[in-house]
Amino acid sequence: MSSITEFVPGIRYVGVNDRTKSLFEGLWPLPQGVSYNSYLIIDRKTALIDTADGAFTDRFLANIEQALEGRRLDYLVINHMEPDHSASIAAVRRSHPEVTLVSNAKALAMVEGYYGICDAVLEVKEGDTLSLGERSLLFRMTPMVHWPETMMSYCPEEKILFSGDAFGCFGALDGGIADRDMDTDRYWDEMVRYYSNIVGKYGSPVQKALEKWKGTELRAICPTHGPVWTEQLPRVAGLYDRMSRYECEPGVVIAYGSMYGNTEQMAEELARRFAARGIRRIAVHNLSVSHVSYVLRDIFKYRALVVGSPTYNGGIYPPVAALLEQIGERNLPPRPFACFGSFTWAGTAARRIAAWAEGVKWPVCAAPVEFRQGYDRAKAAGCDALVEAVLAQME
Repeated sequence: MSSITEFVPGIRYVGVNDRTKSLFEGLWPLPQGVSYNSYLIIDRKTALIDTADGAFTDRFLANIEQALEGRRLDYLVINHMEPDHSASIAAVRRSHPEVTLVSNAKALAMVEGYYGICDAVLEVKEGDTLSLGERSLLFRMTPMVHWPETMMSYCPEEKILFSGDAFGCFGALDGGIADRDMDTDRYWDEMVRYYSNIVGKYGSPVQKALEKWKGTELRAICPTHGPVWTEQLPRVAGLYDRMSRYECEPGVVIAYGSMYGNTEQMAEELARRFAARGIRRIAVHNLSVSHVSYVLRDIFKYRALVVGSPTYNGGIYPPVAALLEQIGERNLPPRPFACFGSFTWAGTAARRIAAWAEGVKWPVCAAPVEFRQGYDRAKAAGCDALVEAVLAQME
């Protein structure tokens, strides 16, 4: 085994990279690919931690065989049943009929439902341990991070946490496995995007999971996507802690739809006025161009949100309405919020956006700024009032 693949003596990386899939879960862009991480512990007993997406089963099985070096596979530990991690379970059982599947009751019910397997299983509960010889695994249940059956496995002898989807991120692994062997700069925004899109609704369960591991000594965190974290553990844990508490940096997201450029002019005007008032972090998104996953990432990062829309078919422009729906699904606490819009003969979009904010219990900072037909600089006073109201709420 190479020193990179065996990042700790006796613990080997057997995951695979996906540089082909364009959309994760059929929804979220993967411009840098994604990894499906799996780990093999070699002791008196051997234990495989999670599997891989079904599109890569053959490659994954070959990695296992190479890492086993002729050994028997004793256990397959299932931390999470989402198919990008569980789809190779049946193939592992066919290749290693002697293997015992280890997980909690909810996950084992899903194993039967997905793959028809219900024999040679070991059910574990909160605080149970499994001896592998010189090493062991301690199991803690972490429901709704981000499925109800999720759990994490901890090797106390090596001080390594196998965390499932928690602490993961988009982005394939370009050679190195652990953060110490790579430049991790490109992963941080992808961790925020991964969290905000995949896990973002479940801040409270994430906080409960973090509390379970509080005070636990960690040498490494091994997630199911992205790098193994060794040198940057405080940064990773801190990022998840802040995101799950919905803490934000000072900054403003301006997200808008525009058919012919008029609403866009208002968005540009507002951005300049925020900049003139000293706001340095401003993210402006044209929702016909920016994928919603990047907009959600920035909404999780920055404190305030301003949304603009033209009236379309008597309502909100569809890409804007889609963003509002995604925000509402994530249970975000109230943010400084304002809205603006345009119309030709009957203005309803800004009013409907304000009604949406009321529905999710986000107070609207200022009266919506709305103009009729072409962009009109006479609305500048309304822009000033909106900016000042948002800034007052950001203090």
